[in-house]
Amino acid sequence: MTSFQSTLGEEEGIAEELAESQREISIAEFFEKNKHMLGFDSGARGLVTAVKEAVDNALDATEEAGILPDIYVEIQESGDYYRLVVEDNGPGITKEQVPKVFGKLLYGSRFHAREQSRGQQGIGISAAVLYSQLTSGTPAKITSRTKGSETAKYFELTIDTDSNEPVIQDEAETTWERSQGTRIELEMEANMRARSQLHDYVQHTAVVNPHARLELREPNGHFKYERAEGATLPAETEEIRPHPHGVELGALIKMLNATDSHSLRGFLQEEFTRVGAKTADSILDAFRDRYYGREMTWSVATTEASRDGGGDAAGASGLRDAVTDAVSNKSGADTEAFADALSEELAEFDRVSFTDIENAVAAAAEDASEETGTTFGDTVRENVVDAVWTVVTADRDGDLYGFVDDATSVQKDDATVTGLARRIGEKFGDETPRDRLVRGDLRRFVVRAAETTEDVDDATVGETSRENITERLWDAMRRVEDDVPLAREVASNRDAARDLLDAMTAVDVIAPPTNCLAPITPDLIEAGLRKEVDADFYAAATRDADVHGGDPFVVEAGIAYGGDIPADGTVDLMRFANRVPLVYQRGACATTQTLKQIGWRNYGLDQPGGSGLPSGPCVILVHVASTNVPFTSESKDALASVPEIEDEIELAVREAARDLKSYLNKKRSMQKRREKQNVIADILPKMAQKVSEMTERDDLVIEDSLARIMNNVLVESEVEDGTLTVSVENHADANADLDVTAIVDAEPTDLSAGSVVEMDGEYFVTWEPTVSGGEDATLTASVPDGADCELSVDGMEAEKLTVNQ
Repeated sequence: MTSFQSTLGEEEGIAEELAESQREISIAEFFEKNKHMLGFDSGARGLVTAVKEAVDNALDATEEAGILPDIYVEIQESGDYYRLVVEDNGPGITKEQVPKVFGKLLYGSRFHAREQSRGQQGIGISAAVLYSQLTSGTPAKITSRTKGSETAKYFELTIDTDSNEPVIQDEAETTWERSQGTRIELEMEANMRARSQLHDYVQHTAVVNPHARLELREPNGHFKYERAEGATLPAETEEIRPHPHGVELGALIKMLNATDSHSLRGFLQEEFTRVGAKTADSILDAFRDRYYGREMTWSVATTEASRDGGGDAAGASGLRDAVTDAVSNKSGADTEAFADALSEELAEFDRVSFTDIENAVAAAAEDASEETGTTFGDTVRENVVDAVWTVVTADRDGDLYGFVDDATSVQKDDATVTGLARRIGEKFGDETPRDRLVRGDLRRFVVRAAETTEDVDDATVGETSRENITERLWDAMRRVEDDVPLAREVASNRDAARDLLDAMTAVDVIAPPTNCLAPITPDLIEAGLRKEVDADFYAAATRDADVHGGDPFVVEAGIAYGGDIPADGTVDLMRFANRVPLVYQRGACATTQTLKQIGWRNYGLDQPGGSGLPSGPCVILVHVASTNVPFTSESKDALASVPEIEDEIELAVREAARDLKSYLNKKRSMQKRREKQNVIADILPKMAQKVSEMTERDDLVIEDSLARIMNNVLVESEVEDGTLTVSVENHADANADLDVTAIVDAEPTDLSAGSVVEMDGEYFVTWEPTVSGGEDATLTASVPDGADCELSVDGMEAEKLTVNQ
């Protein structure tokens, strides 16, 4: 059978016919056929994604307006469909912007901004509108009221997928009980099979946004998530310029083409953050190394004359002869003056490059001219430079010998070192004008010379020796001071742009500012976990800012352990990016993969097989805040694998896990102490009874003896003759900082360094003594005769306390 492709070209006009079938498609039309890419691949997940996009928009809007978020989410069954309603108390959206915000994909205000935000592309909420439209055929219903408006604006709209433009089907003014805010209502084909993911999303959102109040009402439940006490809005972020580390080549070329700066120095300072004058100069120096290379320097004394035993004096004589020969049309006195001046200039150098010689000759010519009145023009100067260069480089082999000998091991014999130095020296010359090389070419010189030495001399020149030689020679080479090309010239030269990029990466630059980010902070991570997770232990850590791809990022981690957290199965992993929960594709997420590589047994958690997520009653929270979070797809369900971010995730989690390890070690220690104390407490009364029977004395006070044996802090209270006395004896070595509270049923007076609070007819007498190891303290208060007292002691572990009342 003849294929269609095989007939192409046999008929006239086939190219034109194919061209007529080609057409541009809009982004809305693309996602209409690829809605799974945005997280709308099923009815169950589509509902969760729609909730996520609407809530994210609401949080961003309220926070940007400086309003503590109050967000209401309702899901209703509506025949064969589900109706989603999301309301917020934000600033509202103007009449002109409502259709674009909800009815146009890729419409947003934050795509080009380098600052942290939940949404950036402008796809999310409009994609939810598109999904609703595709599955139910009904328009989105939006109500929005701005502050101070007497009425709200109401819209019903759909998206024209051919043009990616909103289509307003109804528009009106309406009343709304909220004084300001936005309400969106979507009807879609969905189901509640992903109820657990829905609840996870809302609960996790409450954890990392402790300043927000959330309410979820769905067919089978009603859930409220209150604000954490004292929680405030996240710190305001500021847009920043890109950081020099991590900018990709294409982006750099684009920036070079767009900049208003003519010079590279100005470009670096104007377009990048953390680049001042000093850093810009360092980058330009590194760029010169890559773009121009460095010039090899040679010893001034290494001449034919010096090898004959004349030393430095003979070397100077050889240079003087070279000058005399080069200056042939001047008088002997003038030439002598020029040679003397040049000798003084070169005496300042141990080693000289071609540029050093040029500068020295120019300075000597000026000095000699001032002394003699004779002009030494460009031709004379060029002749002298060439003559001196010939003398200085006459023995490159001998000059290089010292570098090679220093850089190689003592096992190398003299013949090997000499041969290797000679072969490296042979690489310089006509093919290296001015003996100028970039480091890569120098490295190739050394490698080729080493390989030849191994083949010819049957000697070994290993990788370490090769790198050491390269490094020693590179350090001996002189950086050139040639003017760098202009920004527009670098933009049109891909190799030059690559050299600039490498230079930017090589130079140490201060970490990017963090005012473009709003990390949750350890205190609020703990507050969020305490609010939503009933546990015995909480810990959190926030790392310093780092950079990836020119974008700064911060990684935070939190851990909750024990309490009501289920002990069966793996830990509960909460993943977040810019305060948004990631509830799908856990296995594909870089966060999950990083945590699997940690040895959790070192931190007290079970880890079957020694790898994978740990098991136990634990919640692990990981939050990545960035100006540009690298997701694996447009649905933003999982972090892409980026080494810099993975490293910071591991460090943040390990930091929090170290606190967990300390807690668990202490818990185990207290358990052993409790078991020991229980054994002693069981035996001691029997021993005391026997002793009393044998000695016919009163029974021993068991608590006192137990406290001394266990090195505990003993606290005893007694009411006698109108005085409440609390005795504290510290049998341990360390200081004891205690909170001692005596609850009495009558008003106390004459307190010793304490305070009293009355509540519901009871009086709470509180002392906060610090008792040194081996010392004791007495706390008193006057109370009526017959007053009842109940003692409560805090400030240290119960296992280290013995309370007798």
